[in-house]
Amino acid sequence: MTNKSGGGSIDPNATAPRSTAPRATERRSTDLSSPSDISVPASPGFDIRVLPAGTSAVIAEIIPTGVVDVQAVVHQLDAALASRPAPAQIECVPATQTVLVAFDPLATDHDAVEAHLRTVVPRAITTSPVAHYHDVTASYGAEDAPDLRTVAEQTGLSIAEVIKTHSAGDYRVAMYGFAPGYAYLTGVPEPLRLPRKPTAVPGVPAGSIIIAGPQCLITTITMPTGWWVIGRTDCQVLTGDPDRPFLFDVGDGVRFCQTSAQTGGTPEKNE
Repeated sequence: MTNKSGGGSIDPNATAPRSTAPRATERRSTDLSSPSDISVPASPGFDIRVLPAGTSAVIAEIIPTGVVDVQAVVHQLDAALASRPAPAQIECVPATQTVLVAFDPLATDHDAVEAHLRTVVPRAITTSPVAHYHDVTASYGAEDAPDLRTVAEQTGLSIAEVIKTHSAGDYRVAMYGFAPGYAYLTGVPEPLRLPRKPTAVPGVPAGSIIIAGPQCLITTITMPTGWWVIGRTDCQVLTGDPDRPFLFDVGDGVRFCQTSAQTGGTPEKNE
């Protein structure tokens, strides 16, 4: 996977080679006005729409045309671009249904990057097993989980069942977004999928485990949220290492296990 930290920035003092093709900025009236669809031979159930994102990036959007794991397509396209970068590629940023490819506009243009995308679009999609799992110790105590009782009431489960259901989930890092280190995890079990609160609650502390709909995340800073706070962890998603700023990679698996204080022994995790 590529580093999602924004690393690999261009040295502002370096002199980049200029493309012999017309500059992207010179074709703004055409390049930035309409998307193009990449036709995938022997379609595996999706098309890709390429959209310009300013003068130095494109967004490849996955459009399902059949039964397909869109997240798997995103991860495989991201991996393909990591091993076979586009011309003058700076970084790739995967999201839930898109991959943004940033490039040096002094060295290439939208057309060249799009042409490269045509060569790396995955032809056969497989939902590969998770390569790396992270076990995250979680506290579901009353002080750490102010919304746990309300979630139990709204789902019709007991508090113990909410904890067991959440910790039994098989979570996968789908993307980073919104705030530094906010790793959006898919895989919240169906019985716990609640809509956001109607009003955000201020001052939710860093390290809170929050859920909304099919997603879960660990907060990294104190800020308001409308998601349900059902636990807390000491896990540091922000590492402080500039070469590897985030603990998780997109595509990694995450498992939550109760603290030993709550289980009466070693942390309990569900396999």
